[in-house]
Formats: sequence, C-alpha cells, structure tokens
Amino acid sequence: MSYLDRDILGMYRNDSGPGPALMGADTLIGDDVYNHNDESLGDIKEIMLDMRSGKIAYAVLSFGGMLGMGEKLFAVPWEKLTLDVINKRFLLDADKDQLKTAPGFDQDSWPDMASDAWNDQINQFYGTTSRYGMERSSLTDDDMDRRRSD
Repeated sequence: MSYLDRDILGMYRNDSGPGPALMGADTLIGDDVYNHNDESLGDIKEIMLDMRSGKIAYAVLSFGGMLGMGEKLFAVPWEKLTLDVINKRFLLDADKDQLKTAPGFDQDSWPDMASDAWNDQINQFYGTTSRYGMERSSLTDDDMDRRRSD
C-alpha cells in the first residue's frame, strides 16, 4: 500500500501539494518497505517522534508472519529509509536475512526506545550514530518524567 491510498485530504493528488518533500505522518503508516533487490521487507506500523528534538527517530516496521500473526516489529532509524517516489514506497538497504537478526520486539512488549541502551543497540546494528533526546525542545526532563508517570 502507498501513501496515495491513504491521502484522505487530497494533498498528494497533484504536483501543487506538499509531497514528497513534506509528508503527513499518518499517510506514511502502512507504506511498504522494500530493499534494492525489490524484496518486500514489511510495512511501516508506526513513526516514533523524538519529542525533545522534534525529529523523527524511528520507523517501526513489521516483518514476517502471516496476517499479523507472528510478526516481528523492529525500529529502523528514520535516516536509513529512503522514499521511492516512483513506486510510492520506502527503500531500506538491507536484505531479509539481515532483518531476521535485527533487534526486534513483540507487539505486546515494546521496549523503552528512549533509553541509551536501546539507542546504542539500534545504532550498532544499523551503523548509525543518532542520539535521540540530546537536543532539547520546550519539554524538560521533568515534563517527560511526569508524562511517563501519568
């Protein structure tokens, strides 16, 4: 499925709209992810925002399973995905065997993606150096802690 299929507001119907340089996050959820060998790697289930920096941290992808059963979820650093505007999908420079060993999680057991340990694990696997949460926005550490406890 592509972002054009979920464009309920019509913002991508013609060239005068915002895409593909600026895209609505909800239109990207469900987009297919392929590799450069034209193999399907899954689809985007969620987009994780770093609330301190205002940047996209991860795309949560599904991989494997049938009809949602046995799917593995994993976080891919946003910078590793490329929008393929011709085929209306994302590209990830990885093969299926690599993704089988990616740090993943179950739908019912999400990790603490804001932790340094999680970030380090993802960076090591994908060869990135992102440090989410290092840039500050109007949210303070106290605000973040308070929201977690609510």
